[in-house]
Amino acid sequence: MLGKDYEGQVCSISRSLEVVGERWTLLVIRDVLLGRRRFDELVESLGVTRTVLSSRLRTLVDESILERRAYQERPARFEYDLTDKGRDLLPVIAHLMWWGDRHYPEPAGPPRVLRHRGCGGDVEHDFTCGRCHEALAGGDVVAEPGPGMARRPA
Repeated sequence: MLGKDYEGQVCSISRSLEVVGERWTLLVIRDVLLGRRRFDELVESLGVTRTVLSSRLRTLVDESILERRAYQERPARFEYDLTDKGRDLLPVIAHLMWWGDRHYPEPAGPPRVLRHRGCGGDVEHDFTCGRCHEALAGGDVVAEPGPGMARRPA
């Protein structure tokens, strides 16, 4: 949490930043959206310390953005999945990605592109499919490697 930096502000953005504004938090959510659900997968993908990741996951579970499920008993191991509240962050993350692609582009192109799972069309900024024009929700969208992915993983 950002602590008392936004105390006294009546602002939906400041309340949201209290939950998702810490460094690494949106990247954790991004990786879960990409299918990385186990702790070790997240550590490896993000390059974050285990302590920081544990803290971010705990906050996201406490805020009902992620849910934690056991997949192994001995030793106890858990995986994380998005709740409906967490899936509602997909357009936020997508628009942040598109903003970065526009203002801080990779020379080879975007590292990730969003496609409609149903027909493979590009996801438009209004979250409709550019091919079939269907209105899309989180489960309808898949992130695929884009031309800029060859430079480094995201």
